[in-house]
Amino acid sequence: MRRGFVGVLVSMLLVAMIVPLGAFAQKKMTITLWTKESEAEGILQETIRLTEEFIKTHPGVTFEVVHYGVEDLRQNFQSAAFAGAGPDLLWTVSDHAGPFEAMKLIKPVDEIFGKSYIDKFVKPGVEAVELGGKVWGVPISVGNHLMLLYNKKLIANPPKDTDELIKVGKELTKDMDGDGKPDQYGLVYNLNEPFFFAPWLGGFGGWPLDGIEPTLNTPAMVNALQFVQDLKFKHKIVPMECDYDAADALFKEGKAAMIINGDWSLMTYLTDEAKKNIDLGVARIPKVTETGLWPSPMTSGTYFMFPEYVDDDKMKVVKEFVEYVCSEEIQLLFLEQYMRLPALEAALKNPMVTNDPIIKGSSDQMVVGKPMPTVPEMRAAWDAIRPNQEAIMAGKATPKEAAKAMQEACEKFIREMKK
Repeated sequence: MRRGFVGVLVSMLLVAMIVPLGAFAQKKMTITLWTKESEAEGILQETIRLTEEFIKTHPGVTFEVVHYGVEDLRQNFQSAAFAGAGPDLLWTVSDHAGPFEAMKLIKPVDEIFGKSYIDKFVKPGVEAVELGGKVWGVPISVGNHLMLLYNKKLIANPPKDTDELIKVGKELTKDMDGDGKPDQYGLVYNLNEPFFFAPWLGGFGGWPLDGIEPTLNTPAMVNALQFVQDLKFKHKIVPMECDYDAADALFKEGKAAMIINGDWSLMTYLTDEAKKNIDLGVARIPKVTETGLWPSPMTSGTYFMFPEYVDDDKMKVVKEFVEYVCSEEIQLLFLEQYMRLPALEAALKNPMVTNDPIIKGSSDQMVVGKPMPTVPEMRAAWDAIRPNQEAIMAGKATPKEAAKAMQEACEKFIREMKK
């Protein structure tokens, strides 16, 4: 009898070594995951596929995956979390860490996983969600940064500095049909979006915040605003009106030699349809001739964040799912299929990164970027910059006027936020 008991015990131990711990969880539960990923890049569908693979070893567990735009996710989570009725897991961006942490809506991940696990991720990925000596998100991918994408069918090599950018931009902005309006542009990008202005601000030596203090009324801001205004009205190498969709369409149609766009867009320019008009090249946004500085796009990435109210049973399953998605195998899958730079140190050194010119170009740009501030004050900065940037691009304000108005508005928003 004793020998039989030992045999059964050994068998149970062997099974435990083979079958994941989660496979023994029989308790039925639904994990609700809110994600900012959309159908456009296919990552939403990939996320759903990953949940389906995961539950094969977790009987009784089901997933509900819900997509929201970045801003809707932030607002909806804040509302739902206060009622304790939100999701069980967030797949979102780094700048949500600041407001969520300030409102005490999420848990620090270093306390959930331990320092040794967090240390496996590249430092820029971790630093982007580090506040008050704690880490508030597990990196899924790093980057989410802007870069210069160029069409080799129209320009063989990217410009090295802004003087060259303006020179070749003028040569490549052409009126093909003689109606007095350009049919091809040297450069396109989202002219009125502050996130797309940030690299130029960095290139002129500025940044929106110094810690939590706004630094918007500075010579760097004035010079950067003057530069982007001149691209439109003086040098005329960008369209008179251009939002994200318009820039994207012009580049895909082969009507723009260069576009400033993010790492999330790379796959859309490598489809068979896009290749009819585009031979894609990737480079850093050209160095600012006046300062000798590289433009510094804001870097972040995508992160798992953990709502404060999730109970222990669900947290155990959620933790296993995060470890699965953040494994080297899955991170390299996202790299191969969606060109998302991996956040794991080991995966980022993989030849799939170092030997691919498109991915290497993206990686080279990322290393001269700056982590997006995650403090709540950054929201005030965005809200202050936007209308004044729009005024600059409409020719309705001077750079000095806009910079002064930005600073005053940002200080006002921060005061209101702290009431």
